[in-house]
Amino acid sequence: MLKNKHIIAAMLIAPILAIIAYFGVDLAVSEKPHVAKEGQSYKLVPGSNCRYTSGICTLENGDFKVKLRSEQLTDNALAIKLISDFPLEGAKISLVQQEGRNATPVDMTTNNQDKKQWVADLPAPSTEESEIHLVVKADGTLYYAETPAVFAEYKTLFTEDK
Repeated sequence: MLKNKHIIAAMLIAPILAIIAYFGVDLAVSEKPHVAKEGQSYKLVPGSNCRYTSGICTLENGDFKVKLRSEQLTDNALAIKLISDFPLEGAKISLVQQEGRNATPVDMTTNNQDKKQWVADLPAPSTEESEIHLVVKADGTLYYAETPAVFAEYKTLFTEDK
């Protein structure tokens, strides 16, 4: 069987054609990145750390990235900090406790000149299904996200031995 030159040629050419087809289809159908347009709104994608008790949630869309950090969690309240790579014009955040219910957004406040760090106080998440809804504005463009509030509680498997 391996003495047939047509089979040997096919075994050498087929993988090369498959690789060319893979990249060709990707080039033809993939969405081309474009600059955010003023007045438009874009969804921020939650990172994997938003699904776990990590204390930090990363939200991003292309080059635009923000982090939510749980500063303090008590039985009644959650202090949350937003850290952005870009200066923001404003930020609103809300905690939705049950699916199908709306929560009143809270204006986040900043105390530094570069407008890259924002803080807000929210009620503490009461269920596993609690979600954080966030809207930020930068350069006239709105970015929004919905993420589970699980990350707000920071837990680690390691213990401190003193």
